[in-house]
Order: sequence, then structure tokens, then C-alpha cells
Amino acid sequence: MRLVLFLSISILFLSCNNKKTETNNSSKVIQNTSEEKKETKKDTVIEPEREFPLLTDDNAMDFFLEYEKHNKEDKVRITTDFGEIDILLYDKTKFHRANFVFLTKQGYFDDTQFYRIVNNFVIQGGNTDDAEVKQKRKQIGRYLLPKDTKRGYKHDRGAVSMPSSEVDNPHKLASPYQFFIVQKSDGAYHLDGDYTVFGKVIRGMDVVDEIAKQETDNAEWPLHNVYIKKVEILE
Repeated sequence: MRLVLFLSISILFLSCNNKKTETNNSSKVIQNTSEEKKETKKDTVIEPEREFPLLTDDNAMDFFLEYEKHNKEDKVRITTDFGEIDILLYDKTKFHRANFVFLTKQGYFDDTQFYRIVNNFVIQGGNTDDAEVKQKRKQIGRYLLPKDTKRGYKHDRGAVSMPSSEVDNPHKLASPYQFFIVQKSDGAYHLDGDYTVFGKVIRGMDVVDEIAKQETDNAEWPLHNVYIKKVEILE
């Protein structure tokens, strides 16, 4: 009887130990699998590569010289709250054309505004208070473009030109993220030589005139935002 009792206790003890070992092994398997997942996740996180370099004053000209060789588009459409404006970009002002095409393809101008309006003079666009647009600009880079004013283009009505930067800028280097359209009926020829005309409106001057009528504050900012919904390349 004692022998039977002893054997029963021994078998129960061994069974408990086996279950404990299996439980520990299972825990180890679960822990190892979790650690492997963590290591795999950590190893497979890859930062996206930039398609284009961060533009600066040092590399922008070389970049656009190469970019314009492979991006020959010369027509864009600006869609606003008031209608569409179609623009022909001049090939002779290659850096400014390439810059505008590049920014258009990057979607920079989408959701910017015509932020300066002077009736019977110009409407100026490409800027905004929106934080997302400012972030786009930061990601593209900070750079200026040189003047290119000896191509024979003048600030006629409908001319598309590039304003100079707001920073201390005695040479009137162009601010690449902005542009203005001459709305004045008899042109704005006093701007010739200081600002680069790089295109002209070929359809939609009635839209330009309507935008120019909008009421502004003392800083020439429209009282009601005039959004550029999108700018797109026309084939």
C-alpha cells in the first residue's frame, strides 16, 4: 500500500514539473517572438529618400539648368474661386519657367492665395498664412533666382512676372515662390528692368480683372481670402 501511494505521489510530482516546464517554454517562445517582431520592425523602418535635393542659393541654378532640359512644359492653369487663368511660360527665361513648372509639379501653389491686390495695377499670388504651405516651402528649400530682364519681354497687361524677395536685396533677386500678373490696362512698364517677366496670360484676363476688384485692407491684402485652388500643367 505504501508503495502504491509513493508511486502515485511521484507520478503527480513529475506531471506537475512537466507542465511547469511546458508553460515556461511557451512563455519563452512568446517572449522571443515578441522580441523578434520588435527587432524586425526596428530594422525595416526606412526613411524615404528625397526625389530632389533641398534647394539653396548654392545649388538652385545648377538644379534648374538640368531640370529644364527634361521638363519642357510651358502652359499652366491657375484655378481660383473666380475662375481659371491660363498662362504661357516663356522658354527664354528658362530658370524662371523651370522653377514655376517644378513648384507646380510639387503642388506648392495649391491652396495658396492672391494675397496682394492693387486694382488697375497687379494681383500677386503664391503666399499664404497657412502652416501647411509654409511647411511645403521648408521642405523644398530656401533660395532666390537672379533677374533675367534682357529677353525683350515687357510688363504689358497680362504679363506674369516674379517679385523680388522681401529680404535685404539690392540686386532684386526674385522670390521663387511668388508671382504677379499685370492687370493695368496700359501696362506697368516702370517695372521693366527690375523684375523678370517669364510668361503671359493667354486666357482668363476677365478672371484677373474680377480678382483685382476685391476689396482690400490698408496693406493691400484682400478682406476675403482669394484662394488659388490648384495650379496644374497643361499638355
